[in-house]
Amino acid sequence: MAGLAPAQSAELAQQFRLKNGMELIVKPDRRAPTAVHMVWLRAGSMDEVDGTSGVAHVLEHMLFKGTPTVKPGDFSRQVAALGGRENAFTSKDYTGYFQQIPAGRLEDVMRLESDRFANNVWTDEDFLKELEVVKEERRLRTEDSPQARLYEAMYAVTYQTDPYRRPIVGWMSDLESLTPDDARAFYRRWYTPANAAVVVAGDVDVAAVRALAEKYYGSLPARAVPDRKPRTEPEQSGMRRLDFKAPAEQGYLVMSFKVPGLTPSGLAAVAAAHPPTTAASADPVTTDALALTVLSAVLSGYDGARLPRALTLSDRPVADEAGAYYGLSARGPQLFTLYGVPAQGKTAAEVESALRAQVALVAKDGVTEAELARVKNRWVAAEVYKQDSVFNQARILGVNWVNGFAPGSDQVLLERLRGVTAAQVQSVAARYFGDDALTVATLLPQPVDAKRKPRTPPAGARH
Repeated sequence: MAGLAPAQSAELAQQFRLKNGMELIVKPDRRAPTAVHMVWLRAGSMDEVDGTSGVAHVLEHMLFKGTPTVKPGDFSRQVAALGGRENAFTSKDYTGYFQQIPAGRLEDVMRLESDRFANNVWTDEDFLKELEVVKEERRLRTEDSPQARLYEAMYAVTYQTDPYRRPIVGWMSDLESLTPDDARAFYRRWYTPANAAVVVAGDVDVAAVRALAEKYYGSLPARAVPDRKPRTEPEQSGMRRLDFKAPAEQGYLVMSFKVPGLTPSGLAAVAAAHPPTTAASADPVTTDALALTVLSAVLSGYDGARLPRALTLSDRPVADEAGAYYGLSARGPQLFTLYGVPAQGKTAAEVESALRAQVALVAKDGVTEAELARVKNRWVAAEVYKQDSVFNQARILGVNWVNGFAPGSDQVLLERLRGVTAAQVQSVAARYFGDDALTVATLLPQPVDAKRKPRTPPAGARH
C-alpha cells in the first residue's frame, strides 16, 4: 500500500463559497489539456413529496430544453461544437450536470450552465413530450427488468417513512399525473445557489476558475434553501418478507439489513484520533461503518472472495451469482445487501441459508490477516486509480459535497480503512445481521412470453 499514491501532477482541491452561497470546488490536474465542469444540486428523489415521485429526474431532462437565449437542443449542440461531451444524472441524493471540454473552453460552458441553472424555461407542450420519454425509460429500465422491479418493491417495503422508499424514476401512476407546474415548483424550490456546488477539475488555474465562477455564478440572485422536515424512519422490530412474481428465467434473492453509515462528523472524529488505534472510542458508529465496508469486500470484493467461492465455485454450487454491497455514505440511511441467483435445481431458500452461513462464519471465526490485507490493498488501489480520470476526480468531489464531506475526505477515509482490524470486522458481522432489521425479497419466476419484442431506448433519452 505504501507505494500507491495519487500522481504528483494532481494538486489538492480547494473549496470556496461564492457571495450568494454557492460552493466552488477546484482541483487542478495538469496531465492533459482537458477540464471537467459539473454543477451539483443537493436535490434528488428524496426531496420529492408523495404524488410527485420522479419529478427530480423529469426536471433534469427539462434543463436541456432551453432558456430565453438558448433554444431547445442548442445547449448540447454548442458543447459538441466546443469539442466536448455533456450529460446529466439524477439519484436519490442529488442531481448533477457535467461537461468535459478542452480546458481553454471552460468559460464557454460556465456561461451556458449558469444561464440554464437560473433561467430554464420550457412550454407545457415540451414538458408533456419529454414526460413520455421518461415513461418509456421507466418501461425499458424498470418494468422490463424483473430484478429492477424486485428492488423497487423491496425498497417500498424496507422503508415506511423515509423517502428512499420511492423510485428515482418515479411510480408510473405519479408520472401519469405529473404536471408542468410540479416540475416548475421543484425547480424554484431547490435550484437555488445556496443548494448547489460547482466542481471543476483538470488543467485549470484555481484563481482563474474562481474569477469565472464569481462572474457567471456568483452574480445569480441569492435565495434561502427551504427547511427540510425530518422524516425519521421508525425502528424496525422484525423481519419483513416480500415474494415478488414476475416473468423471468431465474429466481433472485435480496437480503437488506439496516446498518449505520458514515457521517461527516463521525469521520472527523476518527480522523482526529491519535493514535489511529483510538478511532473506535472516538466514534464507534463510524468505526462500524468502516468495518462494514471491509466486510463487504471480504464477502464479494474480488473473484475469489467468500461468497462467490462458497456459493458459485464449489463442486455443487447453490448459486449462479452471489455478492454483497454496502454504500458507506449517503444523505439517507444505509443498507448492507446480500444477494444471489439460485443455480439450476436450487431454491431461493437455499441461497438465503448459504448467504447467512457465510456471514455467521465471519462472526464466529473472524477473517484472516491475509484476507484483510488483500481487500485493503484492492480497495486502496481502486480508489487511487480512480484519480487517473479527471471526470472521476470531479465526481468524487461532487458526491462528497452532497454528503457533507470536505475535499480531502477520501484520503482520510483511505487512511482509516487501512486501520480496520480483523476484530472489528468480526464484531460487525456478529452484531448487524439479525432478523429484526432485515428485509428479504424473493423473485418468483413466472413464464416468459417468448413472442414479446424487447424495447428499444426512447428517442431523446438523456442517459
